[in-house]
Amino acid sequence: MLDIKFIRENKDIVQAGAKKKLVDIDIDALVTLDDERLKILKEVEDLRAEVNKVSNEIARKQDSGLKVQLIEEMRAVKEDIKQKEEKLKTITEDWQKMMLQVPNVPDISVPEGTSDENNQEIKVWPASTQGGGEKTVFNFEPKDHVEIMTALHMVDFERGIRVHGFRGYFLTGDAVRLSFAIWNYALEFFSSRGFLPIMPPALNRKENFLGTGFLPQNEEDLYKTQDNDYLAGTAEVPVMGMHTGEILDKKSLPIKYLGFSPCYRREAGSHGKDVKGLIRVHEFYKLEQVILCEAAHETSVKHHEELVTNTEEFIESLGVPYRRVINCGGDLGLGQVKKYDIELWVPKENKYREIASASYFHDFQTRRLGIRYKDEEGKMHYAHSLNQTAIATPRILVSLVENYQQADGSIKIPEVLRKYMGEKEFVN
Repeated sequence: MLDIKFIRENKDIVQAGAKKKLVDIDIDALVTLDDERLKILKEVEDLRAEVNKVSNEIARKQDSGLKVQLIEEMRAVKEDIKQKEEKLKTITEDWQKMMLQVPNVPDISVPEGTSDENNQEIKVWPASTQGGGEKTVFNFEPKDHVEIMTALHMVDFERGIRVHGFRGYFLTGDAVRLSFAIWNYALEFFSSRGFLPIMPPALNRKENFLGTGFLPQNEEDLYKTQDNDYLAGTAEVPVMGMHTGEILDKKSLPIKYLGFSPCYRREAGSHGKDVKGLIRVHEFYKLEQVILCEAAHETSVKHHEELVTNTEEFIESLGVPYRRVINCGGDLGLGQVKKYDIELWVPKENKYREIASASYFHDFQTRRLGIRYKDEEGKMHYAHSLNQTAIATPRILVSLVENYQQADGSIKIPEVLRKYMGEKEFVN
């Protein structure tokens, strides 16, 4: 959430930011509504002050007739207050709804665009002297991950659909062992970089989704329980919610978490897309980097680059080709100031596929959640927040399996994972 004072003082900037993010909101209408809210609020406060003043006078009056007169006058004033309070309540609710829909202002470096097709490539690995990135070279016709994993009894889609329905799956055998190997390796890798491992609850109150900016816009993509709670689609939601309403010790900043959680997404807007395989499933597991830091743009930018570097170096250690893109305005969420996507090479599709996103939010989330700290002079600030996917499974298996497939149908296990796989070199 943006500060209403900032919105009022920078109406054109906020409106332009909304346009860049393709968010339909009238900032002038919001300011007009805020004017009305403040006007009625002052009227209510003035009338309450009048009631308090006259009540003190009534207590001091000796003339009973005058007392009765003043009491009657105050009764009318109290009725007026009641009516204005009801009006204020309605206006405030409308104002709050609009405030929750105001997007954060994107960084000036964010390109224009309407979808992920307009994201701009800024890095490829391994780099090629001819330009672009080096891709995995095969001396045979490569297969896709579905064919490879099915043949090796690593996945069962037929029974997955029978149990869960569309996009259901079972991971079996070495696919499970590979997943655990990736998790264990990631736990060691990111912990060594100062991130505290944490396993948060997947069930979350609505307030956590409002606070992180996943609501009110994206409710159709969330799983909701009969108790009006929601299943989180990323550990970012509960990890941020953990500090709701807290005043943090400035000396503790930056706070760095590595959240591990099951994730649930309805993929409501993806009908007909990626219907085959493990690319777009309804439930998966993810390790998420989350940072809370001091309220300075330069600090957010520094940690943003740190987060994306962590994940890139993790992927490089696995030996999977990737690229980094900067997301355009139309591919940013409500609260994101800037976002990078990391995309892994999928040989059979001859394209890169998104595996991780790195975002910073300034105080957009923390203002909603009430996460603050005191500086050296005792002044209160809302902390800044950032997050970056460390790695997501089973999606990582798509690129891992396809890039490491062998001519005989086996899969070569990346060297860094072998110690978690009983020193096996191949899945066969």
